[in-house]
Amino acid sequence: MKNRVEEIRTFIEYKDFDLARRRLLDACLDTRKESLIQQSINFSKQVGNKAEQNLANFSDKFQDGAEQILQQFSSLSSSVIHTNEQVISANKISKSYTVGGFNLQALSLKAYTNKIIGVVGENGHGKTTLLRCLAGQLQINEGSIDYYFDPKPDYFSIKQKVAFIPQRIPKWYGKLKDNLHFSASITGNYSKENNLMVDFMLERLSLTSYANLTWSQISSGYRTRFEIARVLLQKPTLLILDEPLANLDINAQQTMLIDFKYLAKSIYYPLSIILSSQQLHEVEKVADEILFIKNGNSIFQTTCSNNVTHKEVVIEIETNANRDTILQILENNVQVSYNGGYYTITSNQLTANVIMEKLLAQQIAITYFRDITNSTKRLFS
Repeated sequence: MKNRVEEIRTFIEYKDFDLARRRLLDACLDTRKESLIQQSINFSKQVGNKAEQNLANFSDKFQDGAEQILQQFSSLSSSVIHTNEQVISANKISKSYTVGGFNLQALSLKAYTNKIIGVVGENGHGKTTLLRCLAGQLQINEGSIDYYFDPKPDYFSIKQKVAFIPQRIPKWYGKLKDNLHFSASITGNYSKENNLMVDFMLERLSLTSYANLTWSQISSGYRTRFEIARVLLQKPTLLILDEPLANLDINAQQTMLIDFKYLAKSIYYPLSIILSSQQLHEVEKVADEILFIKNGNSIFQTTCSNNVTHKEVVIEIETNANRDTILQILENNVQVSYNGGYYTITSNQLTANVIMEKLLAQQIAITYFRDITNSTKRLFS
């Protein structure tokens, strides 16, 4: 708990107020102490959207309120041990479609609590098919899927423990908050506990101001947040999300990915998370394992010993300099390709640092740089 307290205090020191607010909620939930959880909810409601504004005159008030809660949090000792438990194991599963001729071929993976698996690849190459097979929505043709929460699962038991959130969120009716109360009641949460957990999810996913709105009154990004809140209230063991970043702006994408990381590693209710996305770099930052699918095949997997190790360095840069100038400065020790937006530079002689040093020494203005040597971005055609 000491590390958690220091983490939150550091966020406050550097005025990352909204992140501190969300982590404070997580910390109090992990204690399982209702009074402290309620106190953190009340604090979150008090600071509200001001936590995102980094106001100078807001800092002291936020720090004082947060410190009161942190002092109580520090006095508690957690009896919950942080462990990684296997949730699902897919062994050489395949899925064929009679129409269209697409085949998902011999894919394997193992998912654990506290871990995130990122499934990446281009559209139409099998990401959604794989996720739906894991969620029990599609019957596989070959291979096997073991669900460790039930030795002989049927569709009903899988649906209870495996939550699947599609890219297009199904329409719901009534008020957002009423739907959350109903979801919480499905798992036996009634009355006081129901209210507490719904209020917690509303605050944790920044939905409180939308609580009394309906489907047509909120954006697609907030519908995604609602769906996450809804399924989390049903306490799944495995959370599967198909392109959860697709409907979010760039800032919301970063927030959501960090939230996934923290939610997976929750002490109160640890999750295994599998998500698909085309936001490669962002997903690679938070995922514990990456699976790259192309034409229904796994062509790269972090945990696979057969992956090819690339010896050459590959970087992307955006600059107004032309290709000939770059090649001249780097003395033709590189290969340079251009996609109309940025250059991709490949070299088995120069490191990324040396390439950048040479370009900057010649006063080449670089507005974007990324080292993709170890990124799945290299696998895209």
